[in-house]
Amino acid sequence: MQFSIQKDQLVQAVNDVMKAISSRTTIPILTGIKITATEDGVTLTGSDSDVSIESFIPAEDEEQQFVDIKKTGSIVLQAKFFSEIVKKLPKETVDLEVQDQFVTKIISGNAEFNLNGLDPDEYPHLPQISDNSAFQMPIDLLKQMIRQTVFAVSTSETRPILTGVNWRLENGEIICVATDSHRLALRKAPIEGGNISTFFNVVIPGKSLNELNKILEEKNDLIDIVITDNQILFKTKNLLFFSRLLEGNYPDTSRLIPTENKTEIQMVAKEFLQAIDRASLLAREGRNNVVKLATLEDEKIQISTNLPEVGKVEEDIQCESLIGEELKISFSAKYMMDALKALDSTDIKISFTGAMRPFVIRPLNNDSLLQLILPVRTY
Repeated sequence: MQFSIQKDQLVQAVNDVMKAISSRTTIPILTGIKITATEDGVTLTGSDSDVSIESFIPAEDEEQQFVDIKKTGSIVLQAKFFSEIVKKLPKETVDLEVQDQFVTKIISGNAEFNLNGLDPDEYPHLPQISDNSAFQMPIDLLKQMIRQTVFAVSTSETRPILTGVNWRLENGEIICVATDSHRLALRKAPIEGGNISTFFNVVIPGKSLNELNKILEEKNDLIDIVITDNQILFKTKNLLFFSRLLEGNYPDTSRLIPTENKTEIQMVAKEFLQAIDRASLLAREGRNNVVKLATLEDEKIQISTNLPEVGKVEEDIQCESLIGEELKISFSAKYMMDALKALDSTDIKISFTGAMRPFVIRPLNNDSLLQLILPVRTY
């Protein structure tokens, strides 16, 4: 194998596939990046068995040439060394040639590296996925849906299914739910077209979605999503991102979401977020970062924290509307700030059904998104 390639294209592809490579893998060859050169271009592959990423650099597009293929073939190179070498090469063009015994020569300007490679035939094949259950969505919508839900997955392995985000397709609408049993994030969006069956219900690891979100660029292009029994594939023009699905049944979370309320507040999200942030300056010193909310007269609420060993903070906020019963409730400042940041809304509505019942935060006039938080017993 021998080719010349533009350094910036190679660095970008290496950065993408490195997100799938783990130093903790039990399969030694998976610590490497597989590089394959064909007449069409160069493909880089990284995998840790759970996530596999394939990045393709075309030989040329309509405007310029990226790769000059002199000889086709493939090699596996140690990711740790190859990624560092590529970033620090001096010139904008990189020459790569595989010689005897898989030794690979990398030349850029006056710098020449010789890396010991591994046999590419020993590299595991990527999952084969047919397109029989495929649909499309805009990349920017996918990124938004991931960002608005994935933060609420559990970080504890005691219930592995909760470390993923539940994706369901029902009646032409995709529903994404994440919960760690103390809070819940839900986002819905209509899905158009595709030859997907009328229903699916899968759980995608939160780690996979986080890595996918880092790789995808904000753009209006569509992304293809293909689901099989144990894998999901996200496919763009030059990128394949495979992830294993989590096994098991995701709990039915629909019954957690209250359908009625006893107290409802409408207010400006930014003012509320800033007040919670200020109260948490003291709350962070406490065991679980708890702030208190109490309704006042004249459509006001009070946010407060009181730690005898540190001090206390109180702040009154004018609401746009406050209806229903008086309320005193405590909750995690971190959970509330995470939820508010995910809502992307200037005005919000918070619905309470009592001091010890879960409460729901929604953007005003938008039913496609909600955040649910369980209160903390302090009053």
